[in-house]
Amino acid sequence: MLHDEGGTGRPILLLHGLMGSARTWRRHVPWLREHGHVYTFDAAGHGRPAPDELTTEAFVADLETHLTGITEPLVVIGHSMGALHAWCFAATHPERVTALVLEDMAPDFRGRTAANWAAMIAQWPQPFPTGDAVFDFFGPVAGRYFLDSFVRRDDGWYLHGEVETFRDISEEWGSRHFWDEWNSIRVPALLLEGEFTITPEGQMRRMVTRPGTDHVLVDGAGHLVHDDRPDEFRTAVEHFLTAHALSASRLE
Repeated sequence: MLHDEGGTGRPILLLHGLMGSARTWRRHVPWLREHGHVYTFDAAGHGRPAPDELTTEAFVADLETHLTGITEPLVVIGHSMGALHAWCFAATHPERVTALVLEDMAPDFRGRTAANWAAMIAQWPQPFPTGDAVFDFFGPVAGRYFLDSFVRRDDGWYLHGEVETFRDISEEWGSRHFWDEWNSIRVPALLLEGEFTITPEGQMRRMVTRPGTDHVLVDGAGHLVHDDRPDEFRTAVEHFLTAHALSASRLE
């Protein structure tokens, strides 16, 4: 489930969003190799069995199980669900994380439900017969995300997990908050928020009150910031990684 993408130096772990896969980072892996040894990860329930309980703690525990071979502290870059798992991993295992990049995710979605969203997904015309059909249905940005994530079979492209699993993962977010986990973290963090974010209004700006946190609002970007505005994403992340590397070198 952990994929070694090459590079040298500090380990950089990339965590995908809900209904994504390790492959959704493939356009960014080449330049990230210039900043460290890059790893990608396929979350449980995404092309492989889900945890018995669909809690954030269970996903973090699954992640930890697959990271035992990496002993050096990680820079973790996460999108959406992956961002939540990244900071909860850092809160649970503070010795394992040295910096965080968190893309378009907030700590508190209480009161929201995924029921209508899941019902819509259940109506998708699976299988999609061709890659072009995926682009035609979702558009160029989301189409790329899903084409990188879907499973290709003889008769076309399918979801790589169960709709009920994806629904229940996000339903948990509507029943609790993760402010305590966020506020317990003591490592530098960069928050990247799309102009057309899915997060509750103002929450990512509120997260910046935690010391050591920077926030970048990416104009024109939707939820998939790294695909919607890849150049702006790269500029912000490279600036953060370079500054973090310089700061770490001064401490050695």
